[in-house]
Amino acid sequence: MDAMDLKTIDPVRRQAELGTESTGLSPMDPPEAFAPPGLEPIPPAELHPFLRRLGEEHARLTEALDGLETVLQEVGTSGFTTNVDHAVMRFLEVFDRDFVSHSREEEAVLFPPLHQRLIDDGEHSRGETVTTAVDVMCGEHLKAVQLAAVVLNLLRVGSCLPDERSARIVIGAALREAENLIELLRLHMFREDNIVFASAQRLLSTAELDAMARR
Repeated sequence: MDAMDLKTIDPVRRQAELGTESTGLSPMDPPEAFAPPGLEPIPPAELHPFLRRLGEEHARLTEALDGLETVLQEVGTSGFTTNVDHAVMRFLEVFDRDFVSHSREEEAVLFPPLHQRLIDDGEHSRGETVTTAVDVMCGEHLKAVQLAAVVLNLLRVGSCLPDERSARIVIGAALREAENLIELLRLHMFREDNIVFASAQRLLSTAELDAMARR
């Protein structure tokens, strides 16, 4: 490949040539995760009651995330205290009770028909394996459960270590994973509230959504 070929296909060099007025995405200036291009959310009041209930469950989990994040911010000044430990454990209980059951309902009731409708509508990957937004959501469900398990296990191990320095290292790792879990859940719920539920409202009939609500 010579220099002229590289100049033609290299997206960074082409973006520089086109200038700042060029439209389109650039690897040097990717879109914000919470502001994807073409986002057209539907106000909760206009959603089917079944989808609106799923969004309300997100709101309750968001409150728990806000509380956990506030407590984790105290660690920088106060260190890992009993209050922090109890707050993390309370959040994990809420996560296990609310998020896990919420995810199972989505995967069993909403996601299978929506996945097929997205494919029929052409909203899927172009690779050899066909994937949709539903596959991304299911993957994030699994990742969230794995992260929560890591946090719980690290906290348990850290509390049992007799060596104080080792305990601090393990507990510090647990809190970093808790921060990763917070970030993952916030982005996941944003995507469902603003993209997935809007797609379901558009692609699924009222009768189908009514049937899901009854299940």
